[in-house]
Amino acid sequence: MGEADDILARFGRKVRKLRQAKGLSQEAFAAECGMDRTYMGGIERGERNVALRNIELIARTLGITLSELMKSV
Repeated sequence: MGEADDILARFGRKVRKLRQAKGLSQEAFAAECGMDRTYMGGIERGERNVALRNIELIARTLGITLSELMKSV
């Protein structure tokens, strides 16, 4: 799972960076997304293989497009 681990970690770091840039705690961001905080923590740590619907929800909550979220991941 080497490459999968890499993309999950890169995606998680990107989500964390964008969330922090918005000034949101992980708990507040998870609530805005309608997700559990522990699930969001798993995403940011690269432990979760996130469903496409949830990726879209994360992007929408951040106020960006899917392509912007995935850029440089």
